[in-house]
Amino acid sequence: MATMASRLLGVVREVVLAALFGAAGGVEMDAFNVAFRVPNLLRDLFAEGAMTAAFVPVVTRTLARDGRQAAWRLGNLVINALLVVTGAAVLAGLVCAAPLTHAIAPRFADTPGKLELTTGLTRAMLPFLPAVAVSVAMMGMLNSLRRFFVPALAPAMFNVATIACAVAVVPLMPRVGLPPIAGIAIGTVAGGIAQVLLQWPALRREGFRYRPILDVRDPALREVLRMLAPGTLGLAAVQINVFVNTYLATGQPQGAVSWLSYAFRLMYLPIGLFGVSLATAALPEISRHAANHDAPAVRRTLSGALRMLLMLNVPATIGLMVLATPIVSLILERGRFTAFDTAATAAALICYAPGLLAYSAVKMTAPTFYALGDSRTPVLLSLASAGLNLALNLALVRVLGFRGLALGTAVAAIFNAAALLWLLQRRLDGLDGARIGVTFAKVLAASLAMGASAHLTIVWLTGAIAGSSSAVRALRVSIAIAAGLITLAAVARALKLEELSLAAGAIMRRNAAAPPA
Repeated sequence: MATMASRLLGVVREVVLAALFGAAGGVEMDAFNVAFRVPNLLRDLFAEGAMTAAFVPVVTRTLARDGRQAAWRLGNLVINALLVVTGAAVLAGLVCAAPLTHAIAPRFADTPGKLELTTGLTRAMLPFLPAVAVSVAMMGMLNSLRRFFVPALAPAMFNVATIACAVAVVPLMPRVGLPPIAGIAIGTVAGGIAQVLLQWPALRREGFRYRPILDVRDPALREVLRMLAPGTLGLAAVQINVFVNTYLATGQPQGAVSWLSYAFRLMYLPIGLFGVSLATAALPEISRHAANHDAPAVRRTLSGALRMLLMLNVPATIGLMVLATPIVSLILERGRFTAFDTAATAAALICYAPGLLAYSAVKMTAPTFYALGDSRTPVLLSLASAGLNLALNLALVRVLGFRGLALGTAVAAIFNAAALLWLLQRRLDGLDGARIGVTFAKVLAASLAMGASAHLTIVWLTGAIAGSSSAVRALRVSIAIAAGLITLAAVARALKLEELSLAAGAIMRRNAAAPPA
């Protein structure tokens, strides 16, 4: 429920930004999206991805073995270490912002003021990094205590702050001599701080108190750092692709960076709602079983989570591909976001969508290796998939333009997920592969029927219900989705797909700590 609220607010955020700034019609959104890549890059390296995978298993094990006080001490050590590292990264970013943005988007210099705007926005948003680093550490501690609601709600604060600044601060920017998009940069930093403020009371109620301590010789901290280092290396390889993709996208027609960004964020709605939330709930349980050397329990938990992931994400993939244009039109096409932007964003979304299930699977399988004490395997596969992604994007962008960047990224994600699953089933002596395979076949059949139903419905409604107002578009999309879901449920029931009822039950249970085995 919390994740759904956060993701829906994320969609509202994109609606507001699209209406205010559009995509192909101006330079501001392209500049903002490229500028946000720099703090995002640093966040990925030092905060979210590798940090979550390294920290949660160690703090979970510390809680089980040594109690809360030891876990609180480790939490303080990690927070302070992150503040030191991210603080240094912010200072370096402030100094190097101009050459860094020029390296990412050199062709922005062809448009007067665009590169300078990008550099200024980059500097303005760098303080977002320490805030989100602290937020991620707090999230890890709360998840280890099986507290999921508040951490899952925290990202919503980022969206709330951005929307609030879009409404209240953006109109004020010209009065102080700043471009309107600067108000969104302010909202980004405020959103990072708000994530910390939301989680702090919940963590205090559990007994945590902040202490300004740092001991690099502490064994638990050293273990986190030891696991963090290879993960950061793997993410660094991925970020090379981010630079390359951004560079290639800036060479496409104006708006390409924004089209890709909007499409990826729409695809990330089901990833965040189903993939990340399931992985967040499963990882502490997997970590506890791994700490007890209970491989069968790890296998059962992971198998159940993967089967539910299939039930939720395969229909989402087919639905996004079939209804890409009407969904993008409904959500984004207003204000300065034109029908041309809708067509381009929908094309990118269709190319991204095949990787949706793979992205979600990686969110679950890669941290499982960390919980099993193996940080080497996911890093090596991350490097391999990054190399594949780079090669595919360099080739496909020449054939498909900006759409090739989305498709190459999706194919590389599928490779990464498939390789992780194959190696994990060898590590755990199986993953109930036959049961997962049967589930996938049934879900795919039901999802294809759902997609056909939704497509036929939207085609019929487009002719039957004339008009292009938001209300008409919402009615058509809602009816098409409803028809698709009814078909999905009917076919799933006919195929005796038990994961449908399990998934529905898990969505309705507010306090489920882990997916059913």
